[in-house]
Amino acid sequence: MTWLWTSADMVDAMGGRPVGTLPEGITGISIDTRTLASGEAFFAIKGDQFDGHDFVTAAMAAGAGLIVVAEAKLPALGKLQVPMIVVDDVLEGLVRLGIASRARSKAQIIAVTGSVGKTTTKEALRHVLADVGKVHASAASFNNHWGVPLTLARMPADTEYGVFEIGMNHPDEIRPLVKMVRPHVAIITLIAPAHLGHFNDLEEIARAKAEIFEGIVPGGYALLNRDDALFGFLEQLAREAGVEHIRSFGQDAAADYRAVAMKLLPNCSCMTAVLAGEEVAIKIGAPGRHIVQNALAVLGAAHLVGADMARVAMALASLTPEDGRGARHRLHHPDGVITLIDESYNANPASMRAALELLHAAQPEGRGRRVAVLGDMLELGNHAAKLHRELAQPITGAEINTLFIGGPEMSVLASALPVEIQTEYRQSVEELQPLVIKAVRPGDVVMVKSSKGIGFSKIVGALMAKYPPAEPLGPAE
Repeated sequence: MTWLWTSADMVDAMGGRPVGTLPEGITGISIDTRTLASGEAFFAIKGDQFDGHDFVTAAMAAGAGLIVVAEAKLPALGKLQVPMIVVDDVLEGLVRLGIASRARSKAQIIAVTGSVGKTTTKEALRHVLADVGKVHASAASFNNHWGVPLTLARMPADTEYGVFEIGMNHPDEIRPLVKMVRPHVAIITLIAPAHLGHFNDLEEIARAKAEIFEGIVPGGYALLNRDDALFGFLEQLAREAGVEHIRSFGQDAAADYRAVAMKLLPNCSCMTAVLAGEEVAIKIGAPGRHIVQNALAVLGAAHLVGADMARVAMALASLTPEDGRGARHRLHHPDGVITLIDESYNANPASMRAALELLHAAQPEGRGRRVAVLGDMLELGNHAAKLHRELAQPITGAEINTLFIGGPEMSVLASALPVEIQTEYRQSVEELQPLVIKAVRPGDVVMVKSSKGIGFSKIVGALMAKYPPAEPLGPAE
C-alpha cells in the first residue's frame, strides 16, 4: 500500500496528539463526508456555515481511516471510539500538513492568479503536464485559505509538477497562501475589474495580485501578460519583491512567449507562436482569443519548469473547456440541433467581453441565431452600473440576434442597447428561464454567461433537460 501520509508523519507535521490506535497511514484527505473515500483522513474543519465536528460519525460510517479534531471539541464527542489526531485548531493543523508536504516535495511548482483565466490556465497546465510527468493540481477552484493548504496536503510525495490556483478578493489574502506554496513559477493571467467593489482601482487589484511574487523561491520566475495595460506596474512590483527572473507572454512584440499569428475557429484555435526564440505551430482544442492568451501562459510556464515542449504543445490540441467555463453542448431539438455554450460559472467585464467574442465567432446553422443569456457581474461595487452599461458596445459588435438579460444590475443595460437587438429583461433567473426555454430554436447558438451567485447555471440545466445532449462537442479534428 502506498500511503499519502503515514499517521506518524501526520502527527509530527501537525504537532498533534494521537488518540486510539491509528492506522499505519491514510490514502487521502477529506473535509467533506459526502465525497470521503474509505481510508482517508477526515479533517473536522469549522467553516462559515458548518462545523466538521458535527459530521464525525458520518465520516466514520463512510470509512474514514482517522479523524483530525480540535482539542476544545473533544468533550462534545463523548466516548467515541475512533482513531484521532487531536490538534489545537483543525484548519491550522491542515496548514501545517500542507507546509510539510511542500517541504518534502521535489516537484516543480507553478502558482496561478489573476482577475480572469485562473482556473482555465490551471486546468490547461494540469492537462498538458500530465503528458510529461506526474501532476498534482487544485481541485475545482480550491484557491482560498482552506483550499490551498488542502491541495498542498493532498500532494503525493512523488509528484513531479504541482499546479496551484491562488485567488483573492481582498488585500493580504494571497500573501500567506503563496508563502505555503513557494512556487518556482508564478503566473498573473490578467488584471481586470473583477472584485472592484473591494478596491478603488485596477492598480490596487494589481498590487494585491502581486503578493504572489513574495512566495517565489530564489531563482524562480514571475510570468506576466505583456498585453496587460498594467504589465509595467506588475514588472516593477516583481522587481521590488526581489524576483530574479521576469518573463512575459502575449502578442506584444517584446513577449518571451508570443503569438505571431492566430486563427480563431468555432471549435478550436490555431496559432503560430515563438517560444523562447523558436517558432512553433500550435492547435488548441478550445476556441477564443482569451484561450490563446491562457495557452501562451501555459506554454511559458511549462518551458520554465523544463517540461518536454513538443509533448506539451501536442497536448494542447486535446484541451476542452470545462462546464461553466466555455463547455459546449450539442442539444437535440425535435427539428434540429442547438449549440449551447456554458459560461455560467463566473463573469466580470473582461470575461464577459471574451465570451461575447466567442459567441460572435460561433456560426449558427441554417436559420439559427446567436442568442446571449447574460446575468449580473457581481462584486463591482460603485462601478457596477457603469460597467454593466458598457456591455452594450461588445454586445452590438457580437452581432447578437436575441438577448436575454437578468439580475438587478443588468437593468441599466436594457436602455443602453440599440432597438434592433431583440431584448428581454427580467430581474430574476426564475422569471427569465421559461422565456429562454421557449425562445430557442434549431440552429441557434446559445451562450449563458453570469456570475455564479446569480444562478444562471439553472438555465443551462433547464436547457439540457428540455433538449438532451445530442453528441459531445470536443476539439475539432
